[in-house]
This record gives sequence, C-alpha cells and structure tokens, in this order.
Amino acid sequence: MSKNLENMSEELVQKAKTFGATSAESTVVQNKSLTLETKNTKLEKVETAESLELGLRVFINSQSASVSISNFNSDAIDEMILRAIAMAKEAIPDELSGPADINQILSSWNMKSFELFDITYDDQNFEKYKNLALEVESAALEVTDISQSESAGFSSNYSNFHFTTSNGFSSGYQRTAFGLYCSAIAGTGSSMERDFASEGRTFFNDLPSASSIGLLAANRATARLKPKRPPTGLYPVLFDQRISSSLIGHLTAAINGMAICRGSSWLLGSLNKKILPENLSLCEDPNRPRIAGSRPFDAEGLPTTQKNFVENGVLKNYILDLRSARKLNLEPLGNAYRSLASAPQPGVGNLELSPGNSTCEQLLGNIKSGLLVTSLIGATINQNTGDYSRGANGFWIENGQVAFPVNECTIAGNLKEMLLNVIAGNDGKSHLSKVVPSLLIEKMTVASR
Repeated sequence: MSKNLENMSEELVQKAKTFGATSAESTVVQNKSLTLETKNTKLEKVETAESLELGLRVFINSQSASVSISNFNSDAIDEMILRAIAMAKEAIPDELSGPADINQILSSWNMKSFELFDITYDDQNFEKYKNLALEVESAALEVTDISQSESAGFSSNYSNFHFTTSNGFSSGYQRTAFGLYCSAIAGTGSSMERDFASEGRTFFNDLPSASSIGLLAANRATARLKPKRPPTGLYPVLFDQRISSSLIGHLTAAINGMAICRGSSWLLGSLNKKILPENLSLCEDPNRPRIAGSRPFDAEGLPTTQKNFVENGVLKNYILDLRSARKLNLEPLGNAYRSLASAPQPGVGNLELSPGNSTCEQLLGNIKSGLLVTSLIGATINQNTGDYSRGANGFWIENGQVAFPVNECTIAGNLKEMLLNVIAGNDGKSHLSKVVPSLLIEKMTVASR
C-alpha cells in the first residue's frame, strides 16, 4: 500500500500542475482503527474503521486553496483539482504563503531510528484484545467501594501517509498506536465519584499491564469520595503531573507564530526575555524513538530538529511554520502541522520541561495549606493578558498531607506571573510526548463555587 500511496500522491501533484496550478502539495492518508469496550464484565462495543483520504493544496502564484476527498474515482479527483484551482483563483493573494525552497526541504534521514511502526500490529486478534479489556475492568471492580465501571477498553490504530510537493519532496511513513483505558465509578446514589486512567504506547509490548490500569482508575475514583469545598483565599496550588502539561500548553499557544503574527499573545514582545525561572528550559525533540509526537519532517517537508523554545528561563524561539517565519523575518523551525483540508499552521509535538530537584511528594510536603489539582474543568484564558481561570478538582492539603478531596472550586491567576515563578518537580513521564513534571504555583486564588 505504501507504494500505492506514493504513486497516488505524486500523480495528484503532477495532475494539478497539468491543470494549471503553479505549484501543489498532496497528502494521501490510510487509517485503520479498532476499539473494544467492556461493561459489567461483558463485551459491549467493538468498533473498526478504515479510511483512505486525500488532501490537496494548490497555488496560483500567491493565491492558494486546500481541499480534501475520500472518493478516489478518477472523475471525482479531476473535479476536486479543478475546484481547488477555481477556489485559489478567487483567494486573496498572500505573498507569504507558498512551498518551501528546495534547499529547505529534508533530503535524507534514517526512518528506522524513529521506531514508529510496530511490525507485530494485528487488528484481527479480537479475542486477545477483548481479554485485555476485560482484565482492565475486572481489576477496577475488585477494589472496595467501586460500584461499577463506566467503560474499560483497548484501542489500536495504524496510519500510513505520503506527502508530495511540486518542489521535489516526496516521502511518508507508517505509525502504530495502542492504548488501554478505564473509567471507574466509586460510591452509590448521589455520592458517586468518577475517575479514569489510560496509557498509550507506539509498540504493543510496551503497554503496562491491563490490571494496573484498572487498579489505578479505581484507586483514583475511591480517593475522591466524600469531597468538600475548599476555603477561599490565596493558597499554593500544585498541578499534578496528570494535568501539569496544560500550563505548558498555554505557554506554547502564546509563542505560536500565528498568535505572534496576529498580535494576540500575552507573551508578545518577550523574545529573549525571561518567562520561566532560570533553572527551567523547554525543549522539543522530534527524534525520540517510539514516541507519538516524533517525526522526521514537518507538514511542509522541512526537517525536524531538536531545539529550545525556552533556555534557562529565557524565550529563545517562537513556534514557526514557513508563513509565520516569513512574516516575522525569522528562520522556520520545522514546526508545521496541517489537516487534509487546511493550510499548514505552527504546532509542536514532543516537549520536555527540565525537571526540578524535588519529588511531587516533597513539593506537597512543604505546603502548609493549599490545593493539589488532579483534574481541570473548562477554561477562561485571556490570550492578550494571560489572565487564567479554571474549574478544578483535587485534594486539600494541610501540613503537607492530604486532608480531604475537593471539587467545585475555581483557581485563578495570571499565566505570566504564574509561570515566571513556577516550581517544577521531577516526576515527568519519559514515555509521553509531553514530558512535564508536577508544577507548583506558590500563590493563586482558590474559590469555592
């Protein structure tokens, strides 16, 4: 199929040029997925899906348009190309858009070193995967106070794609992903609480045991029983490793090239200025083997490289695709992403925030009175000022110990101040694409709802 994808992608670009496009880019994507869910110790759902889709971006000089299709009939493809060209002719000219220069695109790499494809992938072994899902649920149901599982299951995904541009780039690769998950419900009646656990890996044999997933979900759910509302005031807030990456997500959104170009970022004008404590750096490494966010080239054919966005607390780079780099007169960094029917946009895959010196338990132990946040609800983020407000659940801390579970509270602050004074733990998970440890903000507003 890989050869077929390559042929289809290259033929599409050539046909677009023949039909009048100045230049063109095409992506052909094949996906297969399998999901099995159990409930009440019985198999409740089996879902399989297969798709083959094609995306095309055409240029008429500085005008462009993007379309996609899932019908590979020759007449339908011709119609799609003509429609894309007609759309491009009506588009507003944009001198900053356009394919990469030939000297910018990736010329060679060692795909095997990325280890993104598990050759043992098998989407037909239903009995094996059903037993795993049942094992996850059974482990959860064995825990005292667990009244039922909301769902437990196994998932697998296979994807294969090929990307071609009229400036000479043509390549693709295969990728696999496997997951186990469980959502457990503790208590009964109006006193029920729910929590979950999930794990995903690129290689099937790297998955943790199914029973450990169910047990973790159950223990998290039972720990939330009999919640109380916290006091209102200014307190330390510790973001558990489960959700700490959300804070870094707000940072990367603020240094995204599109936000900078629009002037809608609370970190506007912060390049080469301190935005984190000097002991922290934020880097991207797209070449980590067996990691979901790894890739050899970006959505414009540029090589992906290791880089520091923040170095020793100082903002060193924005997250840039070609267009935003041209707009800001900076070098592109291989950070373009795209969907099949859209133009590229800046994005980021693997991230790692350098760890601090303390474990999560040590950070928690130093809190006299404060909040440990394990889940977040909703968000009100002012992209221009960095004002931050979110609903939160977790545990109230007294004298370094968990006092009681908490729900129905709001935490608020300003991201610029929060991140400039953040204290990092050392419990980041190395198998994740986003390796972010627990993060302590020493002063935030905590309010009962």
